[in-house]
Amino acid sequence: MKDDQSSKEVASAAIKMALTDRKEENELKREYAKEGLKVAAVDFGGEFTSSVKKIIERAVVAAKRENVIKETHTDQGAVAGATREALSQITSKAIGFNVGGKIGIARRGDHISVSVFFAIGLLHLNEIAIGLGHRAVP
Repeated sequence: MKDDQSSKEVASAAIKMALTDRKEENELKREYAKEGLKVAAVDFGGEFTSSVKKIIERAVVAAKRENVIKETHTDQGAVAGATREALSQITSKAIGFNVGGKIGIARRGDHISVSVFFAIGLLHLNEIAIGLGHRAVP
């Protein structure tokens, strides 16, 4: 499989995991395992600025729990960095607001992608945003 195609498939899987409910999440995990993709997902919520650290931590813990990454500095740093990149893409919309959503993580070989799906609260009017980060690890 071409390397750029693998990057695209991993990114797509991370986005799909971030958009699932619990039932869909479990179904996708089984499907992706057959395709050689390791995936994980985890919910989050709270005031954006004070939640950034917790969101990154939740992504790393979920990736370890689901065996998407090993417990090495390189793998953990890749997930933390990709999550930070994904968050940076939506920061201007989310800062100062309550947010809730889901983090999707996917890996195949050297490619790790993290997607964050946000509902950004403003009374009963919610903004929706998705951020995506990618890292390559040996």
